[in-house]
Amino acid sequence: MHIHFIAIGGSAMHNLALALHEKGYQITGSDDVIFEPSRGRLEKKGLLPAKMGWFPERIDSKPDAVILGMHAKPDNPELLRAQELGIKIYSYPEFLYEQSQHKTRVVIGGSHGKTTITSMILHVLQYHGKETDYMVGAQLEGFDRMVHLTETNDFIVLEGDEYLSSPIDRRPKFHLYQPNIALLSGIAWDHINVFPTFDNYVEQFQIFIDSIVQGGSITYNEEDSQLKKLVESSDKAIRKFPYVTPEFSVSDGTTLLQTPEGPMPIEVFGKHNLSNLAGAKWICQQMGVDEDDFYEAIASFKGASKRLEKIAAGATSVGYKDFAHSPSKVAATTQAVKEQYPDKRLLACLELHTYSSLNSEFLQEYKDSLEAADEAAVFYSPEAIRIKRLEEVDAEDIMRAFGRTDLRVYTDPKSFSDFLFEQSFNDTVLLLMSSGNYGGLDLSAVAAEVEKF
Repeated sequence: MHIHFIAIGGSAMHNLALALHEKGYQITGSDDVIFEPSRGRLEKKGLLPAKMGWFPERIDSKPDAVILGMHAKPDNPELLRAQELGIKIYSYPEFLYEQSQHKTRVVIGGSHGKTTITSMILHVLQYHGKETDYMVGAQLEGFDRMVHLTETNDFIVLEGDEYLSSPIDRRPKFHLYQPNIALLSGIAWDHINVFPTFDNYVEQFQIFIDSIVQGGSITYNEEDSQLKKLVESSDKAIRKFPYVTPEFSVSDGTTLLQTPEGPMPIEVFGKHNLSNLAGAKWICQQMGVDEDDFYEAIASFKGASKRLEKIAAGATSVGYKDFAHSPSKVAATTQAVKEQYPDKRLLACLELHTYSSLNSEFLQEYKDSLEAADEAAVFYSPEAIRIKRLEEVDAEDIMRAFGRTDLRVYTDPKSFSDFLFEQSFNDTVLLLMSSGNYGGLDLSAVAAEVEKF
């Protein structure tokens, strides 16, 4: 079967291309620019387009199907040619559903924690040698790809993103999977460029619950009042499994999870990650892993890439980077690090990088999200605001929104970098939170600086 990828270089798209290539499909693709690591991984398998750009003639060979990535535009020349020729066009989630119709679909959704929960489940299954198909939104230690598809595995574990499916399919991705086993970790307003009101955003989760197959199940975080109300009011014929954050303690910088066999040290930390762990345990049990086996495996889970990832450790210092960028994630991550290192100074730095985070109205959602930090800094690019055609904000707007008069605000990458390199990291935890790169910050050099102390 010949599949052509329009925008093959995306993080998710190139992983799906690699998975299908491994499965024996003929894969071709196009993109206008492809960055590392996608570029090198595609090139290694002979899938890198010979020339960058969009070429309608590449569709003239009439592939069996086209998969359309979010990076493409609705007027993409290759897409228009495929439509003209009547070729079947899939969004990324549509094709994953097509590949998993005869499997038990396990879908992990929620505004936050879904990548970590999916990663925990896959770690536990791999630890115990249980084969499964999967799609996860981060590169995991011990896994070659973020997507794995077979004809033989009974289960597929899918991270259920609520963002749009493709440029021509405005449905959230997780609406398309029709799960047999579902999990929701919580609801916190995000993606305001697509869901302009909180009610509109919540509605997407209601649709997801309604999409669970008859007789399926929903595992949900009942500590989230909005989510609890949504699930418990559903009259869908499904089983409902609530979970709460398990008991834990922190001793000398190590988190101890309370288990039936007593306190157990684990690698991850923070209330939100312990909540994620509880949800992952419920799902693993529904997939045939008993509680004792879950605890044995989860003890060695170090976290998903870019999720509270330790980048440096000196004699008295430590550095972390995290993908956190939405208000709820920033607050949870900052609080978690402070609770893990209560006797150290916490310097928390956040880059406002996404459409939502740079929106002047949505900025108010960040109030007190950096409250747990002893010192805090925010970096953003005025150029990014102009590119996204948003109303301009200044340092005063940022400080008011976060509710911290001592907040440092930087708009110049060099000034922000200089600020970090001027720091003494003695008895300090540095927390860098961003879905971007602070205008080109040399992360390895920052890590080396932290390790001096």
